[in-house]
Amino acid sequence: MTYHEALTYIHSLKRFSKKAGLERIAALMELLGNPQDTLKIVHVAGTNGKGSTVAMTAGILRAAGYRTGMYVSPFILDFRERIQVDREMIPPDALAEIVAYIRPLAEQVGGVAEFELVTAAAFVYFAQQNCDAVVLEVGIGGRFDATNVIKKPLLTVITAIGLDHTDILGDTVEKIAFEKCGIIKSGVPLVACPGQDISAVAVMMEQCAQKGCVLVQPNLEAAQNVRQDVFGTDLDYQIYHLHIPLAGSHQISNALTAVEAASQLKLYCGFGKLDQNAIEEGIASVQFPARMEIMSREPLVILDGAHNPAGAKVLADALALVGTKPVTAILGMLADKNIRGVLEQLAPNLARIFCVAPDNPRALPARELAEEAGALCASAQAFSDVREAYQAALARAKAENGVVLICGSLYLASEMRRIILSDTQ
Repeated sequence: MTYHEALTYIHSLKRFSKKAGLERIAALMELLGNPQDTLKIVHVAGTNGKGSTVAMTAGILRAAGYRTGMYVSPFILDFRERIQVDREMIPPDALAEIVAYIRPLAEQVGGVAEFELVTAAAFVYFAQQNCDAVVLEVGIGGRFDATNVIKKPLLTVITAIGLDHTDILGDTVEKIAFEKCGIIKSGVPLVACPGQDISAVAVMMEQCAQKGCVLVQPNLEAAQNVRQDVFGTDLDYQIYHLHIPLAGSHQISNALTAVEAASQLKLYCGFGKLDQNAIEEGIASVQFPARMEIMSREPLVILDGAHNPAGAKVLADALALVGTKPVTAILGMLADKNIRGVLEQLAPNLARIFCVAPDNPRALPARELAEEAGALCASAQAFSDVREAYQAALARAKAENGVVLICGSLYLASEMRRIILSDTQ
């Protein structure tokens, strides 16, 4: 099997199974010899901030000299981003070999979905690579997510919880929090992101009490001497002097969560090399595409994957860092997202919105998005071509010393990131 054939097979599977449960992934892992049981795992769930928190936690472990696996989704430019060891993506031939090995076993189980197969491949690869630790991001929810086939992680982490995937997880914060809390295991500490909705915290406290877990939540007020601009944040927290290369106040919460996760790993899980230097270096070295990512400084072009109301709110707050400069947004969204909720958060901060359709079958047509946006923004225009929208936005930004913001979908972020990088080479 070639790498191309492996990807074709992976994408031929249903993305997620309609039937919730861990039976299929458990059966598949059993046939594979349960490699996940040999791994030391930090399991991370949440609605927003998962990817950044995973990247920071993995960065800290790597800075301390631990061989660190990282599993994230979705990818931005290359499918192999989803499975990394020490920031190196899984090689194409290794992925092809593992998928060829798994495929007949998956067909024996029957009904295995894409995310289940990729998760299984990640576990096999991390075990082959003799990882000292793996930072594992949940796909959707937690309770029935394929990653939750693991029996007992070192630590669980829950980042900010908000309303997303409501058709699958429930239509209230409490219901969604319950699904996220499905990753909590008996006796395993939980680190929760600060600034959570109080109703989500209540669910976490109840689940931790039932399962005999310690709940650790950083204190945002302990972040001192905070200095922010659109290029990142510097602050003091406990003994640490942190530089966060990712912009926005929400990244402070994510960084403190990663610091507390590292503290738990050092104190109770045998990772004694997680000292001050490793924590500061790990946070400072974090790289994560489409998280208030600066693609250009002149004019300022920002790429962000915010695609739900909670994510849009933190993005809107982060836009305050650009000051009074007019912001032209290139916005594209999937039809099954809370479009009105995202627009209500972002539109007041935008001079105009150029609407496009992401390269995805579930994309909302640009004209329909422009109709929605026009009700909340003074100017909304539909573009049939994303490159045309980008050139028009650049022209506006240059003419009025403004800012270009690209947001609304990680699929759009991936497409636009590729275009921008190719134009600058």
